[in-house]
Amino acid sequence: MNAINHPSLALATFAATLQFETIPHDVLRRAEDLLLDWAGSALAGKGARPVETIARYAGQMGGGPNAGPCEILISRTHATPMFAAMVNAAASHYAEQDDVHNGSVFHPAAVVFPAALAVAQALGRSGRELLTAVVAGYEVGIRVGEFLGRPHYKIFHTTGTAGTIAAAAAAGRLLNLTPEQMLHAFGSAGTQAAGLWEFLRDAADSKQLHTAKAASDGLMSAYLAQAGFTGARRILEGAQGMGAGMTQDADPAKLIDRLGFRWTLAETSFKFHASCRHTHPAADALQQLMREHGLAPDQIARVECHVHQGAIDVLGPVINPQTVHQAKFSMGTVLGLIAEFGSAGLTEFESGFNAQRVAQFRGKVHMVLDKEVDQAYPARWIGKVTVGTTDGRTLHGRVDEPKGDPGNTLSRTELEEKAARLAAFSGAATPAEMAALADKIWSISRINTMGDLL
Repeated sequence: MNAINHPSLALATFAATLQFETIPHDVLRRAEDLLLDWAGSALAGKGARPVETIARYAGQMGGGPNAGPCEILISRTHATPMFAAMVNAAASHYAEQDDVHNGSVFHPAAVVFPAALAVAQALGRSGRELLTAVVAGYEVGIRVGEFLGRPHYKIFHTTGTAGTIAAAAAAGRLLNLTPEQMLHAFGSAGTQAAGLWEFLRDAADSKQLHTAKAASDGLMSAYLAQAGFTGARRILEGAQGMGAGMTQDADPAKLIDRLGFRWTLAETSFKFHASCRHTHPAADALQQLMREHGLAPDQIARVECHVHQGAIDVLGPVINPQTVHQAKFSMGTVLGLIAEFGSAGLTEFESGFNAQRVAQFRGKVHMVLDKEVDQAYPARWIGKVTVGTTDGRTLHGRVDEPKGDPGNTLSRTELEEKAARLAAFSGAATPAEMAALADKIWSISRINTMGDLL
C-alpha cells in the first residue's frame, strides 16, 4: 500500500527506519541546539507549584525518588521512564521559553526530549541513537500538527495532541519498533491525545498536565506496541480518527510532505521572550519602534497590535491576568513589560507582571485582525504595531522574523547564555554546571551510553 493511500503507515515507517547516517549534518547540529534549549527550559520549572505537584504525584505512584534509571532534571533524582518523562515534560513547558514550530503551532521539545531521554537512559542507548529518535519525534509531531491545521488549534493545544504522537515516535525509535509496531504505537497515542485551551480563562494548571501526559502517554504507547498491544491503524486520517474528530481542515498529504527531504526540525524557532509565542512578533515590533524613536512608556497613548486569528483565539480570553503564568498569555502585559523594562524575561514577569505601570500600559494595548498577518500565518509570524503617541504622532513598527526564528536565530553562545539564565532563575543548576552541560551536548554524538545530563 503506497504512502498516499495510507499516510499513517508511511509516517510510522519513516520513524521506525530513520538512521543517524541519513540525517543531514546541519539537522543534527540543530537537534543539539534544541536539546540545550530544552534542558534550560526544563530546569527553569524547578520550584513551580504545578510542576512540583506533578513531581509529588509521580513519587506517590511509585515513580521516585531513585526508583529507576531515568533522570529528573529539577530534583537530580531518578525514576522509571514513564514518571521521569512526565515530570521533565511538565517542567519544560512552565517558563514559556521552550521551542516552537511556526507552521504546526507546536512545541516539540517539551514532549519529544523528555520521552526520548528517559528511554535512552533506561536502555543505555548512545547519543547518536538519542539524536535519531529526537529527529523522528520532531518530524512526526510537526507533520501531525500541520495535518490538524488551524481549526484544531482554536480549541486544542496542539502540543498536547500532536505531541502524544511525537513522543511515541521518539520512544518507539529507541525501542527499535518495526514499522507495524510503530503504527500501533501511533494508534494508542492518538486515542489518548488531548489538551483544551479552556484552562487559560481560569489561570488553571492544565498546560503542564498537557505536556506531562503527552510525553508519558506517548512513551507508554511505544512500550505497549513493543509488547504486542495494537492500536488503530488509521488513527490520524481514519473516518473516526484525530482528523475527523479534532479539526475541520485535516489534510492527509501534510503527513507525508517530503519525508526524508524536508527536515522540519530545522524550521523550529527558539523563544526569546518568556511568554506565549503569539505575543513575540508584536513585542519585537514595539521594542524596535521604541528604540528607533527613543520613546518612553509615558509617551505612548495606545498600541494597536496587528495579529493573526490564532493570537486572538489564544490571547483574547486573558483580560486581567491573575498569575505570572496567565500573564504570559496577555498581550498587554507582555508589551507593558517590554515598554517598562525593555525585556519580557522570567525576572520581569515575576517582579512586574502586576505592577501598576505595567497594568496601566496593558489598558493601552488592543489586538486587531490583520489580513496580511493572518494570511501569512502559521508559516510566517509577522509582527506589526501601530503606536499613537501623546503628542499626536502615529508610528508604525514591523518585524518580519521575530528573534529566534530560523532566519533570525540564536547563536550557540546565545543559547548557552539563555540556558544558564533559565537555570539560575530557578536555582536548578550553577553556571559551571550549565557550561559543562553545553560541552556535553555539543559532543553528544560521541557518547556511547547515555547517562545523566547533569
